[in-house]
Amino acid sequence: MSLENIPTTERGSVNVIIETPKGTQNKYIYEPRLKVYKLKKVLPMGMVFPFDFGFIPNTTGGDGDPLDVLVIMEEPAFTGCLVQCRLLGVLKAMQKERTGSPFRNDRFIAVANESRLYKNIQKISDLNRDLVHELKTFFIDYNAREGKKFTPIGWSDAAVAMKMIQAAVNE
Repeated sequence: MSLENIPTTERGSVNVIIETPKGTQNKYIYEPRLKVYKLKKVLPMGMVFPFDFGFIPNTTGGDGDPLDVLVIMEEPAFTGCLVQCRLLGVLKAMQKERTGSPFRNDRFIAVANESRLYKNIQKISDLNRDLVHELKTFFIDYNAREGKKFTPIGWSDAAVAMKMIQAAVNE
């Protein structure tokens, strides 16, 4: 098994594959069948991803896709880049598509291990309170524009987040 298929490392870091870099309107997704990244959609004018957005490989979330992670670091990485991260916590949430039943679609928040600017951030509460609110609002608005309802349940710490990831690992 290659490193990019391992969800966590022996030091407690989480491996994240970046799909959508910070500052872009383009939302990319990995298409495993074709083994390429594909343009999924373009966000409306003025709306961009606040930080890199990716997934934890070899996991499955409530939506059937790998677990989603927002990676905080200074500069955007590139699509397909493996970034080892320190978990800060998780925004637990329910999501409802235009039709169908609600399901869990949590958003994990992490800091890149190599970040210099954010190296002292250890938990969600270390982040600026306005930033935390804006991240939650981004996910609500992002989904609303797609006709989906994203309902935050609350924040949990890194220990809870790691247990959730371990429970979502594909055996």
